Amino acid sequence: MIYLDNNATTRIDPRVLDKMMPYLTEEYANASSNHAFGQTSSEAVKKARLQVAELIGCESNEIIFTSGATESINIGIKGLMKSEANNGKHLITVATEHPAVLDTCKHLEAKGYDVTYLPVNEDGLIELDQLKKSLRPDTVLVCVMYANNETGVIQPIKEISKLAHENGSYFMTDATQAAGKIDIDVNAIGIDILAFSGHKIYGPKGSGVLYIRSRQPFKVKLASILHGGGQEKGIRSGTLNVPNIVGLGQAAFLAKHEMAINDYNVRLLRDYLQGALLNIEHSRLIGNDLSRMYNVCSICFKGADADAVMMGLENISLSNGSACSSTSVEPSHVLKAMGLSDEDSFSTIRFSLGKFNTKAEIDIVINAVSSTVQELRLLA
Repeated sequence: MIYLDNNATTRIDPRVLDKMMPYLTEEYANASSNHAFGQTSSEAVKKARLQVAELIGCESNEIIFTSGATESINIGIKGLMKSEANNGKHLITVATEHPAVLDTCKHLEAKGYDVTYLPVNEDGLIELDQLKKSLRPDTVLVCVMYANNETGVIQPIKEISKLAHENGSYFMTDATQAAGKIDIDVNAIGIDILAFSGHKIYGPKGSGVLYIRSRQPFKVKLASILHGGGQEKGIRSGTLNVPNIVGLGQAAFLAKHEMAINDYNVRLLRDYLQGALLNIEHSRLIGNDLSRMYNVCSICFKGADADAVMMGLENISLSNGSACSSTSVEPSHVLKAMGLSDEDSFSTIRFSLGKFNTKAEIDIVINAVSSTVQELRLLA
């Protein structure tokens, strides 16, 4: 199987699994227990918290462990808006956000909150002037995805944060597709809340991170939306999943220390793949070519239905949109927001590479996709 769907999930790194195994077998104590057995688990969690903090340039006490980015996003947005309800009920996000953000915003709208959804241009980027005009005295939060899961387009996060802070608003980002792949320093960029998942950086599924700024200015206070044992500072109650947290910590450690080599190797393969596929007649790249993640290319093969292309590819895993909303028969909301027609949206395939891919695999994919697209066009 040739796997080019790494934006959906990644294969767990064997070194991550090795670190997890003792906590799935011998070291199974509850990290909240006061006995010596429990303290071993507690120390492992502390180490993982530090490893994650070092990945994004924050303090370890600013890291909350969750089950994944979706939970982190829900806690971050709902918790902040509830905590700051007396200061305003307006938030700003982007039309191309992940459903975890968009559906949370829709939920808040039903509760009486006011949400502004910023449009994007044909490259997938927001216009900063549009954001500036949308900011209001009662704007509590600006929430913008770091890098898009379907196109890889990277938003101008630092500039967005600056505008939000100048207005007195908090800034939050879903960094699921960026964390561990590109350098992120939450303090240098000005991020107040950040979410990402472990399984996108070769860690275990069911592990996630919520970074919450603990220092002024823009110190974040979240209202709890989960109640129970008071774990994770009462923000995310529930017995800590020690094996997954340990795995997430190790994945963060490896991502930080191997970031440069992963960037170099994966970018070479992505550029090679992209160049070859764009030589196919009537194909075009979707999304900004300069401000984009190095592992992704989203390509429209005009006149060739993406589902039909993928069905014709034996033992090759690709995607025609977000895996988190793949049950939908509607065209991608991301591509539609970028101005693509329904036909072109349904003809677009996302290729997302990872560190385990090889040039031999890419050569097979190039030949298979090229021949399949040509065959389908002949049948049309």
